[in-house]
Amino acid sequence: MSIEATLAEKGITLPAAPAPAANYVPFVQTGNLVFVSGQISQDEGGLIKGRLGDGMSVEDGAAAARRCGLSLIAQLKAAVGDLDRVKRVVKLTGFVNSTPDFTDQPKVINGCSDLMVEVFGEAGRHARAAVSAPALPLGVAVEIEAIFEVA
Repeated sequence: MSIEATLAEKGITLPAAPAPAANYVPFVQTGNLVFVSGQISQDEGGLIKGRLGDGMSVEDGAAAARRCGLSLIAQLKAAVGDLDRVKRVVKLTGFVNSTPDFTDQPKVINGCSDLMVEVFGEAGRHARAAVSAPALPLGVAVEIEAIFEVA
């Protein structure tokens, strides 16, 4: 089954690939690798802001990370055109806006990791880092960058 068919079957709609907010490009392809710049948590209602450990639940953080994942896939599609060219999700690096005592960053970033496996199957399994940040751009809850291998 094609990736587009998988998205449709699961009721997943990709957002428009967000435009860069500063002096950088949304993705760079070198060889068979596509590096996608950090995507911040946002949905149809705007930015998903908050701080884990200070009024934002792990579940809400994971939902914000899933939204980052949708933007990552949208950027990837803009980069390569056909998502069936994806051979592997290589690595995710997730940043979680959290208090110093919050330690569930991996559970938050699972929102994106789970999406990658849901969409790409075994090729969606990846290496990963999930780290805390005292603040993120525009006050968002989560930012995630990714590396993909394509054919």
